[in-house]
Amino acid sequence: MQTASPPAASKSRRFAPRGQRGVGLIEVLIAVLVLSIGLLGIALMQVRSLSGNNSSMARSSAVVASYSVLEILRAKRTDALGQEWDFDASDCDASGSAFLTEQLKNWCQNELTGLGENSQANVDCDAAGVCSVTITFHTLDCGQSGDGQQADSLCTQSVGEDVPAQQIVTKAML
Repeated sequence: MQTASPPAASKSRRFAPRGQRGVGLIEVLIAVLVLSIGLLGIALMQVRSLSGNNSSMARSSAVVASYSVLEILRAKRTDALGQEWDFDASDCDASGSAFLTEQLKNWCQNELTGLGENSQANVDCDAAGVCSVTITFHTLDCGQSGDGQQADSLCTQSVGEDVPAQQIVTKAML
């Protein structure tokens, strides 16, 4: 036996008020617009986060490089104290004992290349054994002309032809 549905229920579905039939095209478009703005915001946060991580990694590498050159000088402390050091890593030229000269050239070629082609370093030691290591390097956070990046507050120096850069200065006693 078949049971028929009550006629009143089927009539109410067919003749529902016009505003209650479903989602309109305008509502769907507004929902998609709100969702796309939210997704663009998330993408922008991701880009900023990656840029900040890159800058942080470069600063950490510069600190490690500065401690590395200080350890090179401490390895031959008596040779390093016997003269005043003024090592400019732009030409990787050092004078002094053969060991220190070779180690500083290796440091210049290996450690600084990880900070970019425009990175600069300077090592100044006085006769008392106080050394200052200054490393200047460019990161993506600093921006260059035409790349669309804005320099952040850490970009206080310049490398090359007025390219904004960050600088790490480490002072230590040998």
